[in-house]
Amino acid sequence: MSQPGHPPRDYQIDELMRGGKSLLATLKPRHLKVIAEFLVRAWEGLLEDQQQVIRTQEEVEINALMESRLLGLLQEGRAWSTLVSSVVRGKESLSHDGSSLEKRPDLSIYLTKKDLRFPLIIECKLIDKKVSKEVALYGHEGLARFLNGEYAWYAYEAFMLAYVRDDSTIGDCLAPHLAERQNRAPDPFLTMQLPQIVKLLSQTLAKSRHGRRFQNNPGPIDIWHLWLS
Repeated sequence: MSQPGHPPRDYQIDELMRGGKSLLATLKPRHLKVIAEFLVRAWEGLLEDQQQVIRTQEEVEINALMESRLLGLLQEGRAWSTLVSSVVRGKESLSHDGSSLEKRPDLSIYLTKKDLRFPLIIECKLIDKKVSKEVALYGHEGLARFLNGEYAWYAYEAFMLAYVRDDSTIGDCLAPHLAERQNRAPDPFLTMQLPQIVKLLSQTLAKSRHGRRFQNNPGPIDIWHLWLS
């Protein structure tokens, strides 16, 4: 295991980047929306087949089911398999400076026409006020990881996935939380654009934009928030 406070490992980052572009190109919004639609499809399928687990178990159980369902969808049709080659849960990855070798984002999506070294990252969180899993946790143990260079430091977009068990919504919960902190100095989430709703058929999808605070970062990142209930 890597130790807390380990100095940067420039040689690890150099090797990761060897022979390829240092940054991913921006993904097209229509592709990100397709990914969101398949995440919804996986979720709604699990609600039909695994509702007891989905409604009662911890995040890790749900993530494992989501990985299995998303991998299964690769065998069912071209729309998903044309865009995505694989989905991996808890894939070890490097932090922005190599100081950590074992960052484990919840889900990594490997796209068919992108460099396999740089997957699309999805971080997942339960939202359930009854057990103190609220939007503050979603922020400082989820969203913040993209801004501090722990996850997706090479990318311009990533997903936050919420498994909602109470009446929380992006509009009445996440957006006010970010807005309130945007007025602080400093803003812990470096919010440049509050969540804007993106049309989706049965679940809530929104996109926010944030600055990043680690050295040599590539600029702002768009976070696509998908709240599943």
